[in-house]
Amino acid sequence: MNCPYCLAVTTREQDRKTTLGYRIFRCRGCHHIFNERTNTPFNLLEYPTDLVLLVVLWRLRYTLSLRDLTEMFLERGWVFTHEAIRGWEARFAPLLAEHLRTRRRGHIGTSWYVEETYIKVREKWWYLYRALDRDGNLVDSRLSEKRDMEAAKQFFRQAIATAGHAPERVTTDGHDSYPRAIREILGSEVMHRWNAYLNNHLEQDHRGIKQRYYPMRGFGNFTSASRFCRAYDEGRQFFRFRTASKQHVSLADQRHLFCQRLDALKTMLLVVNC
Repeated sequence: MNCPYCLAVTTREQDRKTTLGYRIFRCRGCHHIFNERTNTPFNLLEYPTDLVLLVVLWRLRYTLSLRDLTEMFLERGWVFTHEAIRGWEARFAPLLAEHLRTRRRGHIGTSWYVEETYIKVREKWWYLYRALDRDGNLVDSRLSEKRDMEAAKQFFRQAIATAGHAPERVTTDGHDSYPRAIREILGSEVMHRWNAYLNNHLEQDHRGIKQRYYPMRGFGNFTSASRFCRAYDEGRQFFRFRTASKQHVSLADQRHLFCQRLDALKTMLLVVNC
């Protein structure tokens, strides 16, 4: 393992380990002593990395409160508070979302369906811009205080950065801000269709984030709402078993794919941050 301080490769593993079982190393160059989690986002955690990642994933994926999670893991012998989970979510949900977002680059279709839905933040309704491609795969999502020209432009800029390319066709509802935003950001050669009925499958897809955040009774601030919505959408897309609309995936295949992708997610985050 390379030294995180001087990047030297001349390190030596020690006979002892940390209290959580992580290996300890000593650098022969700068003489620093470090472990497997030193200089990673998981450093100084008092719990195993895979446990924390599982808590954050369950928090995002399932309709569970912070206290629900503490009780579920208490039964498994792990004791931590709901405030610890809140801190882990703030710390690692953006990390999870960014890795999954980067992984999707170049794998998004060229026909986009764009629409906004409402999210409650501090007793006010904010706008969550979301886009799917023709096969129902996530393009991008972005929370905005306003529903105007600038918000639409910012969403399309972010969507292009995520997808790595502009679409050939965009379908939206009849809001006035979309035609100009599409021309200026995506280009005049992009075909624009505006028909609310063509976006029915996207409206149905909004139910995912709405059903997940309803038990939370809204968000306390914009930062937490934006962080949660993006991480939720990225995690939901990662565990989406269909690769095309109306594709049939058997229950046995769904179980196999879930376990496979859960292991892949843990490995990806651990390897990237070690």
